[in-house]
Parts: sequence; C-alpha cells; structure tokens
Amino acid sequence: MSDAAGRGKTAETYDVGIVGGGPAGLSAAIWLARYLHSAVLVDSGDPRNWETRCINGYLGLPSLRPAELRARGRQACRDLGVAVHDALVLRIEATPDDAFDLCIEGGGRVTAQRVLLAIGFRDIWPDIPGLSRVYGANAHVCPDCDGYESRGKRLAVIGNGRHAVGMALNLTTWSRDIVICTNGRPADFDDPELCEKLDALRIPVFTDPIRRVCYDGTAIECLELANGSRLATDKVFFTIAQYPADDLGAELGCARDSGGHIIVDEHHHTSVRNVFAAGDIVPGPQLAIAAAAEGAVAALAIHKSLVPEGRKLAPV
Repeated sequence: MSDAAGRGKTAETYDVGIVGGGPAGLSAAIWLARYLHSAVLVDSGDPRNWETRCINGYLGLPSLRPAELRARGRQACRDLGVAVHDALVLRIEATPDDAFDLCIEGGGRVTAQRVLLAIGFRDIWPDIPGLSRVYGANAHVCPDCDGYESRGKRLAVIGNGRHAVGMALNLTTWSRDIVICTNGRPADFDDPELCEKLDALRIPVFTDPIRRVCYDGTAIECLELANGSRLATDKVFFTIAQYPADDLGAELGCARDSGGHIIVDEHHHTSVRNVFAAGDIVPGPQLAIAAAAEGAVAALAIHKSLVPEGRKLAPV
C-alpha cells in the first residue's frame, strides 16, 4: 500500500491498526512486523516536537533531529511491510466480530483486530511575541530533555503555581541562576513550602506580563516585561497546558486520568478490550526514548493476544 489515505473506499484488513507515527507508534509497528503481523500505521504528519532541534539522550543517537528519527522509523516500517497512511483517523468503530474499523479522512477505511493508540498530546503555548522564534533552540518545555544543555546558564521559567516551582527546582540540577515569570498571572503559591524552597534557593518571582522575548537569531537576549524592565536570559522553560491530540480514546470509552491520559496496565492494555495505548498519551515521563520503549512493550502484548491458544502453554 502506498503512503496515502488509501486506495478507494474499500476496507483493507490488518492484524493491528496503529494511530500515530511518533516514536511509540513507529516502534510498535516495527516490532509487530517482526512478529509477522500485518500492521497499518496512520499518521497525521503533525508531530508535537517538530520544531525541536534535537532529541537529546536517545541511546546511541546524539543530536538526533525529530524529523530524522521519524524518517528512519518510517523507512524501517516500509522495509518490513507495514502499510503507512499519511492521514487522520476520524473515528474508530467497534465491529460485531470484536474488530475495529478505522475511518480515515477522505472516506478510506481499514479494519484491524487490535488497535494501538499512540496519538500523543498537544501543547497550549503562552501568547508571548518572539517565543516561537526561539522554541526548540533556547525555549523548551522539558527540563529532563534539555536541562543538560542549560547548565550554568541564566534560566527563566514561565508559569505559575506548583508546576512552575517544580520546574524551577528541577532546573537547579544544572543552574542556580533561575527566575520565575508568571506572565501577569497570580503566583498561586498557596502552599508555604513553595515559597520556602524558592527563598532558600534565592529564586525570585516576577508577576508582570511578559511583553516579548528579545532575540538575535535563535539566541535569547532577554525577557522584556510590561513594566519596561528586562531580565537577562539565556534559556526559557515554560509550563504548559496539554490536551490529547484527538478524542479517539474518549470515543472508544478508554478510562482516563484527570489530565486526559489514557490509563493502561503493565502491558499497555486500556480498559477497552483489544485497545492498547503507548507514548505521551499514557501517564509517565514524556521522553522519546520512553515512548519508543512503550511501543515495543505494547507490541509484545498485542502479539501475545493474537497468538492462538493452541500455540501457547497454560499459565502455571
């Protein structure tokens, strides 16, 4: 099958349908193909980390760009016979024979015995002029991913409440020159522990709105506040609101936590029979290497669920 939204309106049948072409979905597709299962991967082509300059800490692949990882993963899928569709899955419908129909934009449809949701999350950015120009180079959302590159630098955390304090404390691993900017929102430090720890580490808090990020190319020069002051800054980390990339998990009835993550067991099986989930859409660290590992674990579980009973020993 070509990398398209399908050929015609007829449904094609696969063992597994994978929604999402990030590290989790690609890893799962590769492993499922190695188990000799037919698999189709449907990818919207709009990854969350597209602007990120590199995926740090990925074993054996330093300074790997997200686009390069995706390209390598997609080629590996093709080489193993995985069908890759560049399209959106509009909805997933359970069939009377315990399979699923994946309805694809443009009228395409594929049928799968198992479904893996690797749909990820979307981020809600603060509306600050100049932030998008430096994002991925010197503005980040994940200290775990980009903290090492921030060592010894002047850091600004944009956000408020417990989340902002937690991010600032996390960043003290790499720098002690840190400020918090609430961007016009109340600090919302109701818990006395928050202020105590910020004071002990001499992390100041600025509540004025941020007028703009001043930059030269992708380098940050300062944050200009609405009161006219300028905060010398090398790197920005901002706390963000997130939401699932689509509503497929909710539409299927998968149990979710308060943040919208799909709840899974140790085998990445959801609360819905024969529906699995992996990657950023499930609770846990949002790291590319973790998502790839989760995709492999989910693939193993899916494979075992497809093996006929006559080819398995009874558990002891």
